[in-house]
Amino acid sequence: MEAMNAQQVMSGTEGEVWINDQYMAQVTAFKAEVTLVKEEVNQVKKRGKQYKVTGWEGKGTIKMNHVSSYMVQIMADNIKNGHQTVCTIVVKLSDPDAIGDERVVIRDATFDKLTLMDWEAKKLTEDNYDFTFTDYDILDAAEE
Repeated sequence: MEAMNAQQVMSGTEGEVWINDQYMAQVTAFKAEVTLVKEEVNQVKKRGKQYKVTGWEGKGTIKMNHVSSYMVQIMADNIKNGHQTVCTIVVKLSDPDAIGDERVVIRDATFDKLTLMDWEAKKLTEDNYDFTFTDYDILDAAEE
């Protein structure tokens, strides 16, 4: 691997998000993580803990400026009627100086809560939505 150039470090300023093919220009931050689920494996004559990976779980957060009622529109009736809102999220991170773009699709995303109203006088309104997901694919990777 060659030396990195500082200008190649990606900035989140160029990040983009689509929820169910709806472009979300109001997004200000996005994070999705896969955490490995491990079970402890006991063995005689071993003092250190050992683990076997038995699965994974996906969790994430979307932070956005409150511009529209999009989240209320896609979730409110489902919640009241006992239906789960399941979404597909596509996320892209690019930068003009980067060596490439990254793009990921997150499938079966379900949000943990719905903010109906949250505001304070003389402050800009923001919404934070935590979610879980059961599948993902890497669509584009920045490679050297």
